[in-house]
Amino acid sequence: MKTIYLLLVLSLFSFSLFAQDKALHGKVFGNKPGAVIVNADKLESYIAARSRMQTTIRGKVLNVVKEKGGWFTIDAGNGKTIAAHFAKYDVTIPADLKGKTVVVEGIAQRQAALTDQQHLAGKKQASDKTTDKLSMEVTGLMVE
Repeated sequence: MKTIYLLLVLSLFSFSLFAQDKALHGKVFGNKPGAVIVNADKLESYIAARSRMQTTIRGKVLNVVKEKGGWFTIDAGNGKTIAAHFAKYDVTIPADLKGKTVVVEGIAQRQAALTDQQHLAGKKQASDKTTDKLSMEVTGLMVE
């Protein structure tokens, strides 16, 4: 009789452990993302010469910077990241999103910034380099 109770308790405990992994699967934050999806590592070439573009991307969340307001980073491949945040501040995302693959819809934009002191010199020097950072203002996120 004790073995039956023990097996029952162990099975309920193991079920709850497996259920936690699947808890975020399919969960939607904000609006549900659209159907045309671009991989995050192809985003930079997809937006090409445009500075802003409405798009839907799929990528892996590297970390959740701030839960309230939905601030997080997505892996863009080749050591690059996409800084993303929700357009509406009232969205709260869980910290467990780290490492999960997500589908994100919103406005992606390229932000150019100079790495050296061009603003002090008044003109661009030969040694000045520009860095292209990608950011995204998210309207919807779905966990895969």
